[in-house]
Amino acid sequence: MRWTLKKEPEKEKIDKLARELQVDSSIAKILCQRQIETFEEAKKFFRPNLKDIHNPFLLKDMDLAVARIETAISKNENILIYGDYDVDGTTAVSLVSSYLKTITPNIATYIPDRYAEGYGISYKGIDFAEDNDFSLIVALDCGIKAVEKVAYAKDKNIDFIICDHHKPGDKIPDAVAVLNAKRTDCNYPFDELCGCGVGFKLIQALGTNRNQTITDFLPYLDLVATAIAADIVPMVGENRVLAYYGLQVINEQPRNGIKAIIHQINKKELTITDVVFIIAPRINAAGRMKHGNYAVELLTEMDFDAAVKFAADIEIFNADRKDLDKQITNQALIQIIDKDEENKNTTVVYQEDWHKGVIGIVASRLIETYYRPTLVFTKSGDKLAASARSVKGFDVYNALLQCEEFIEQFGGHKYAAGLTLLPENYIHFKNKFEEVVSKTIDKKLLTPEITIDAEIELSEITPKFFRILQQMAPFGPQNMKPVFKSSCVRDNGYGKKVGADETHLKLNVFQGDNKQTFNAIGFNLGDKMDYVQDEFDIVYTLDENEWQGFKSIQLVLKDLK
Repeated sequence: MRWTLKKEPEKEKIDKLARELQVDSSIAKILCQRQIETFEEAKKFFRPNLKDIHNPFLLKDMDLAVARIETAISKNENILIYGDYDVDGTTAVSLVSSYLKTITPNIATYIPDRYAEGYGISYKGIDFAEDNDFSLIVALDCGIKAVEKVAYAKDKNIDFIICDHHKPGDKIPDAVAVLNAKRTDCNYPFDELCGCGVGFKLIQALGTNRNQTITDFLPYLDLVATAIAADIVPMVGENRVLAYYGLQVINEQPRNGIKAIIHQINKKELTITDVVFIIAPRINAAGRMKHGNYAVELLTEMDFDAAVKFAADIEIFNADRKDLDKQITNQALIQIIDKDEENKNTTVVYQEDWHKGVIGIVASRLIETYYRPTLVFTKSGDKLAASARSVKGFDVYNALLQCEEFIEQFGGHKYAAGLTLLPENYIHFKNKFEEVVSKTIDKKLLTPEITIDAEIELSEITPKFFRILQQMAPFGPQNMKPVFKSSCVRDNGYGKKVGADETHLKLNVFQGDNKQTFNAIGFNLGDKMDYVQDEFDIVYTLDENEWQGFKSIQLVLKDLK
């Protein structure tokens, strides 16, 4: 691990903010690092407010989208709500379809089959719309590059409204409306909404004609918060407000589908991390193992008992998914060793029978062992399909762009992408990708980095300090949980390896003459027990540990030296 201390903001700024907020300088420093430098900015940050949700009509084409949907409603047209099979897509479809059903019965949903159709808008989906008399398709979390498909639909007199958040290509599809804050000709104040977030703006805009205000849309925010967490979009600006209120809905009055998932895991209060690791994988498991329709049915189910049944099915899909991803990861690791590819700058592996639904997870798992840009391929029809994942600081989308000659189609963003290619191009692609990455990657990016917000003394960790940190949640990209470093700490002699196979580390640490000890847990750090004999440095986040009704602050170790 590389330990990197974040750049120190100007001392005057830190001191001024510490005085204004009456907080420790360490807290003020962390806020300044996050561009929160004044009392007003801090107030906005610590007290997310629905007033800071932007006017949806600031999105280019929103007026056209609303006008077309209103026409469809007044003329009793059939509207098809189309979205991808991942969490962002299925939550977006659930959100928009459940809102429109409160206005018109002529609404159906369509999730493409991951295997038969692949990612994004498909010809099969458009043919389905034609066969079933749909004259309008609202595409969510996809479509920004579907120029030919939208033209194909137009020839069949089917209109498209596209709600997307992926990077547009050179040409925008000729749809009735294309809602995407990343369009160069769009002046919307926040361009990091997820697909479900764009869907939310659409229903918010439709609500203005019905005299609905933002509070009428609060019940939909459990879906938006789930998508924000799962799609790993920046947890700042409008996303932070939506996630903050969405978490409240998840914990107080979630829709039946989410309630049924929570019901199974028996957890009292969920954080955004729980949404990422508990709710999102289960919603995702439907599209990975069976069909994304299961997720939409779960998330739109009005009857709780029926939702519990769906959730039980999805629980099985999720268990199967876990088994599969473990098995494929092991096979991939063996392949890397057998082919003597441990010392490359990339990982590219392929086996034709690997399950397409889990190759993205496998790519992430492989990065845990070989920290480098990774692609996992499997056979998909007469082509090969892959999921790409990257390491912090390296743009895998740009690297793929430079290998375009061997790729049939691809899409995605900086850290995750998907692509297809012809089998005969696999080796050419693999060699070219290694060549491109080797030339362009800064070699230090091939060692995982821990970014440290501040170095503090353990004595600074007080209940008030911890309380303020908790109020910085929800955490996510650009507002990560603060990471601290403390130097020259000792263990009180009761430190030990824990866990079934002793992979974790449990310590009681103190610093200098101050004998106050803190419980510390280091997941997967059991092999560092040898460092604990004398003084050592630690990097950690803070968490609350509850044991037999007693709550205490716990250090969650990320590394030690």
